[in-house]
Amino acid sequence: MSDSTSIGIVTPQVAHFSEPLALKSGEVLPQFDLIYETYGTLNADKSNAVIICHALAGNHHVAGIHKVDDKHPGWWDNLIGPGRPLDTDRFFVIGLNNLGGCHGSTGPSSINPFTQKQWGANFPVLTVEDWVASQARLISYLGIEKLAAVVGGSLGGMQALQWTLSFPERVAHSLVIASAPNLTAQNMAFNEVARQAIITDPEFHGGDYYEHGVVPRRGLRIARMLGHITYLSDDAMGAKFGRKLRGDEIKYSFDVEFEMESYLRYQGDKFAGEFDANTYLRMTRALDYFDPAFDFGGDLAAAFKRAKAKFLVISFTSDWRFAPARSREIVQALLDNQLSVSYAEVTAPYGHDAFLMPDPHYHAILRAYLKKIRFGE
Repeated sequence: MSDSTSIGIVTPQVAHFSEPLALKSGEVLPQFDLIYETYGTLNADKSNAVIICHALAGNHHVAGIHKVDDKHPGWWDNLIGPGRPLDTDRFFVIGLNNLGGCHGSTGPSSINPFTQKQWGANFPVLTVEDWVASQARLISYLGIEKLAAVVGGSLGGMQALQWTLSFPERVAHSLVIASAPNLTAQNMAFNEVARQAIITDPEFHGGDYYEHGVVPRRGLRIARMLGHITYLSDDAMGAKFGRKLRGDEIKYSFDVEFEMESYLRYQGDKFAGEFDANTYLRMTRALDYFDPAFDFGGDLAAAFKRAKAKFLVISFTSDWRFAPARSREIVQALLDNQLSVSYAEVTAPYGHDAFLMPDPHYHAILRAYLKKIRFGE
């Protein structure tokens, strides 16, 4: 029986932008494409639009399926659909793949119009500010002046914050989930280890591996395995795998002995087969660079003086990568500016990945907040 709350089959679309985009690094992208999907119907005055900003390895396929026998719906399918917390009977939802991505938007594997070869190592380093600037182009392309809400988890939450700073007049509500105002030194260290795994892979070729017809699969695999450990809590890993052996007895070797090892190797292999190494480098660098307080001597409250949106900030108790204390820093900076902010700290065992889970308490918070949004605010 079909699920009446599912989006059903969706078809990605591509928007082309021929006007150059000036990047924060000083480089300029002469032109670019963004691939996106939409769910729901844009209302007559175009005031019910919501944009979903994806996390590090995400893309434009947020909800629904691409074909009838598709076993894997969009990455936030449990949240979006008719009657779901982000109700597509009310909202027009937009999911897009960020610039620099590897799922259809212009990125390192795209053709450089200057050389007619793939960009490779020459594709510029991007920032959260650059992504938001390109997203604003897409919103204008769709004829939307102001968003009812920007929603994002993790790196997507950073984009939801940046929207309120780059375009304070164009966003009414910002939903910042499992995120932080910047990365801690420990988080940057994880990113650096992941990048070094990729860069030192013999098949990386300085980022121009496309020309050699190879993929730095080993580096990508290790990077993903490392990242995956940080997305889960110790309790979640213990509950799922514990110290369970893969076979019937210990082999006293370096082959897979435990279920956890098997799981990590599976996740690493799967990721290495579908993601682009140059994109991974740029996504993690954008995480490192994000720091709205940087130009204000580290004063986050000063950074948010220009924000006008209303905010919902959500953290999860077991998220040690972006701990609740980091969300409370955001809340305090917003309150210091007398901005409207609601904050929820959700008790959940899943670690950082909790923002992707269909936790009833978490979804009830989102549903209640989104129901109160009035279009045209």
